[in-house]
Amino acid sequence: MIPDSNTVLDDAVVVTVGDTPWITAYADSLRDRTDATVHSYERAAAARDAIQQTSPDCLVLEHVLPETTGVAVAERLRDATTSLPVLLGTADGSERIASDAIAAGVTDYLAVDGALDDTVEDARRRTERALRDAQRATTQRERARQFDATFHDTRTATWVLDPDGTLSRVNQAARDMVDASADAVVGDPFWTLPWWPDDERAAADVRRLVETAADGEFGHAVATRSGVAGERVLELSVQPVTDERGDLVSIVVDGVDSTDRVDLERELRQSEELHRVTLKNMTDTVLMTDEDGEYTYVCPNVHFVFGYTADEIRERGTIEDLLGEDLFDREELAEDGVLKNIETTATDRAGREHTLLVNVREVSIQGGTLLYSCRDITKRKQREQALATLQETARDFLYAETHQEIAQHVVEDTPDVLGLDASAVYRFDADENHLDPAAHSQGMRDAHGPLPAVHADGRDLTSHSFVADDTRFFADVHDADRLANPATDLRSVAYIPLGNHGVFVAGTTEVGAFDDVTRELADLLAATAEAALDRVTRESQLREQDRELQRRNDQLTTLDRTNETIREIDQALVRSETREEIDHTVCERLTADGRFEFAWLGTVDDATGTVEARASAGDGRGYVDSRSFPVAAEGVEPAGRTAATGEATLVSNVAADLRAAAWRTDAISRDFLSVLSVPLVYNDLSYGVLTVYADTPDAFDDPVRTVLAELGETIAAAISASERKRALLTTSTTRVEYAVSDPSFVLTRLAGAADCTVTYEGGVQQTDGGNYVFVTVEDAALDAAATAAADLAVVEAVQPIRGGDTGGVLRLRLAEPFLATELADHGAVLQRTTSTAGETTLVVDVSGSVDARGVTQFVAERFGDVDLASKQTREQASEHGFYASVLERLTDRQLEVLETAYYSGFFESPRQATGETVADSLGISPQAFYQHVRTVQRKLFAALVDDHTPVTVQHAD
Repeated sequence: MIPDSNTVLDDAVVVTVGDTPWITAYADSLRDRTDATVHSYERAAAARDAIQQTSPDCLVLEHVLPETTGVAVAERLRDATTSLPVLLGTADGSERIASDAIAAGVTDYLAVDGALDDTVEDARRRTERALRDAQRATTQRERARQFDATFHDTRTATWVLDPDGTLSRVNQAARDMVDASADAVVGDPFWTLPWWPDDERAAADVRRLVETAADGEFGHAVATRSGVAGERVLELSVQPVTDERGDLVSIVVDGVDSTDRVDLERELRQSEELHRVTLKNMTDTVLMTDEDGEYTYVCPNVHFVFGYTADEIRERGTIEDLLGEDLFDREELAEDGVLKNIETTATDRAGREHTLLVNVREVSIQGGTLLYSCRDITKRKQREQALATLQETARDFLYAETHQEIAQHVVEDTPDVLGLDASAVYRFDADENHLDPAAHSQGMRDAHGPLPAVHADGRDLTSHSFVADDTRFFADVHDADRLANPATDLRSVAYIPLGNHGVFVAGTTEVGAFDDVTRELADLLAATAEAALDRVTRESQLREQDRELQRRNDQLTTLDRTNETIREIDQALVRSETREEIDHTVCERLTADGRFEFAWLGTVDDATGTVEARASAGDGRGYVDSRSFPVAAEGVEPAGRTAATGEATLVSNVAADLRAAAWRTDAISRDFLSVLSVPLVYNDLSYGVLTVYADTPDAFDDPVRTVLAELGETIAAAISASERKRALLTTSTTRVEYAVSDPSFVLTRLAGAADCTVTYEGGVQQTDGGNYVFVTVEDAALDAAATAAADLAVVEAVQPIRGGDTGGVLRLRLAEPFLATELADHGAVLQRTTSTAGETTLVVDVSGSVDARGVTQFVAERFGDVDLASKQTREQASEHGFYASVLERLTDRQLEVLETAYYSGFFESPRQATGETVADSLGISPQAFYQHVRTVQRKLFAALVDDHTPVTVQHAD
C-alpha cells in the first residue's frame, strides 16, 4: 500500500499498548499507510522500557490492559514527562473513565464505537492532530526561549511594560545603566523612571513613545540619560504585543546605547577627513549643505538609499529637491541645535518610494552649516504597516462565518500585507479530492489566466504543497519541476498550505521578490487564515451536531409516542375477542392522540379486485366511503398497492406528484400529506392491509415504518388467534381431501424410502426438545422403516414405539414443524394423511369461520402439485369442545406421556407394551410413568363427571 503523504506521521515514532482489535488495526494502518515507526506492546511494563529507550513522539493506549489500566499508565508517565502526547481509547467507555483520563493528563480520549475502519481512521486523525499540537507547543516554547535570550542580551536594554505604561520587568543590561534598584520602581510609569533626565520634556518624549505603542503602532525615539558612566544616548524602539483577539497585553521597549555613534559625529565636526573615512562605512547616508541647501558634502554611500551617485545627487539640485520642502523648522533647529527622527519620504532613481528617518544638526565644516543623516526605514515601515494590516485581517477573521469569507479576506488583504498583487486561496473538497479556487485576485487572473480545479494528487505545485504540507517560496517559479502552466507570467510565487483546508498562493511578475520579511509575513498571514478556518470548521461542526441532536431528539420523541401507542394497541389486542373488535381497536388507538390523522383496515375482495374497508378511525371525512381502492402494483392508492405486492407502501409527500393519480387529489383535499400502508400477514396468510395517514410530509421515518410494520404482523397474529378460537366454538366444519404428488413431503419420502404405506392420524408434539409426530407404518418391517427414516435429513431422531415385521408405530423428531402445526395456524385441523411412494392424501377439517379457499391456497403454495379430491360440509358434535377442555387440563409432558402410551398399545387389551417399556422409551422411571398416567385418567374422568355441560358422544357409522 502506498503510504499517505503526511510529513508529521511519516517522521513520527508511535508506541501502542494493548491487543484489542481496534488498536491492532490502528497500528497496522500506520505501518501500511505512513512511514511512521510503530512499536506495539501488549503489556504496559514492556512499553515503559521501550519509551525510555526509543523516546517516542506519541503513545496510544487501550484502557483495559493486563494487570493495570491505561489511565494508571498515563498517570505514571506524566510524572516523568508532560510533553509526550498520550491518546487513550476504549470500547467500554463511560463518563467516569473519560474524566479519569483527563485528570491523568491524557491528550485525547477515543470512545471506540461503530465500524472498525471508521475507528481506525478517527484514531489516525487524532494522532496527527496530537503530533501537530505537540510540535506547535514545542515551537512556542522555543520562541519563549528566544525571547528570554533576547531579553537577557547584555548589549540591549529591555523594558517590559503593562498596557497602562507601568514597568513590569527589566533586564540586567538596563539595570546596569543606573545606580538605583530597578525592583523598587516596578509598577511606576515608564516615563518617570531613573533612566531618563529629570525634566518635563524628556518625560513627555518617553510618554509619547509609550502612547504610540498603546495605540497599536511601532515607535522610535532617541533619549539622553545620566548614568553610572556619565551621560549616555539611547535609541529606543517600542512595539505593542497583542493577543489573538488583537487586545494589547504588554509593551516591549528596546534601548540600544548609541553614545559612541553620537560621539563619533561630534568628532567628525573636528576632522572632515575623519568624517569622510567613517561615513564610507556607515549604512546611513550623510549629506551637508549650506544655508541655501546647496550640497557641500555628499556621502559616497548615497547610492544605497537613493540609487544615484554623489555627482548625480548634486546635479538634481538642492536638498529640498531630494527630501522635500519644509522638512524642518529652521528656528527650532537654531534653538535646539539638533532635530532628530524626522520622518519623510523620498523617491529613488528607479521610482521606488523610501521612508527615511532624518536627523538635522547645525555644523560648521568647510562651508557646510547643516548636516543631514538619513536612515532608510522603508522595510521596517512596510513591516509595521503589514503587521497592522494583518491585525486588522485577524479581526475580520473573527467575524467571518464561512470559509469563503475568510478566503476572500485573505485575497483582499494580500497586497497590503505582502505587497503582492497576485493571490488565490484553494479550498480542499474531500468528496471530490480536488483543490478548488475559492477566491483569487484580478492580478492573479491577469498574470496566470483562469484557475481550474486541481486534483489533490501532488503532481503540480499547488497540490504538492497541500499533500506534502510543504511551504515553498520560488524566486522564479519557471525553474520548478511541477509547474503546471508554463505560460504563466508569474515569477516569484509562494505556496503555503492552510492545514487541512487548502493552499494559499501569492506571487508577482517580478523575479526574486521574496525577502526574509515578506516570507515571515506570508507565513503569518497563512497561519492566521488557517486558525480562522479551523474556528469556522469547529463552529460549523458544533452547529451540525446541535442540529443532529435536535433531529434525534425529535425522532426519539416521535418514536416514544409511537411505541406508547403500539403498547396500548398490544394490550388492547390481548383483550379483544373478535376480529371486528381488533379492527376497530387498532384504528382508534392509532388516531387517538392526534399522532396520525386517519387510519383504516381493509381486506381484499377477490370478486371485485378491490380493497374494502372493514374499520376506520380519525378525521377521514368520507375518504374510504367516496371511492374504491383497486388492487394493483402501480398507479393506485397505497392500500391497493400493498394488497397487490404484499410489501409496505410509503408515500412521503402526496403533493409531490399531484397529477400522477386521482387518489392524491382526494387525499390532499383532506390534508393527507403522507401515507403508509403495511400488509397484515401471519404465517404467509394475508389478513388485509393497514393504511395510516398524517397531515405533514415525511411523517413516517425509518423507526416509525419499522414499528408499524411490526404492528402489522402483530395484528395479523391476533386475527389468526381470534379465528382459531372462533373455529373451536363453531359446530360447522368443511372436510377437504387433497391428493398431493409432491415427493418432498417427509411422509412421502419415508414411504418411498421404506417401500411402505405411512399414515398419520393425529399425535403431534411441540416441546422444548423438538417437534414430534407419531406415524403408523404398514407393509414393511418396523426396523427397516426406522432405518429409512433415520437417513432422511429432516428427521433428527427415530424411536420405534410398537410393531415388528408387519408394521407398527414410529415416533419421529423433525427438524422443522409438521404440516399439522402449520395448518393449525391457518385455522384448520389435519385429521389424517396417507402416504405411499408416489402420492399422499390429506384429510383436513376447516371450521365454518375460516375461508376454506385460504387453506387450499396455503396447501397449493406448500406443495405445488395438488388436486382437490373432495369437499363436504359437516356438523360436528360438541365432543370437540369436550376434547379442547380436556387438553386445557393437561400439561405438555402429560400429553406426551399419554400419546406415547396410546401409540405403544399400552391401553389395548391385551397390552401391546408394558409400562416399563413405555417409560424406558420416554427416558423416565416406571414410577413417573404410572404417576403421569393416573393424573391423566383423573383429569379425563373429572371432565366427564364434574363438567355440568352434557357431553354428546356421536359414534361413527
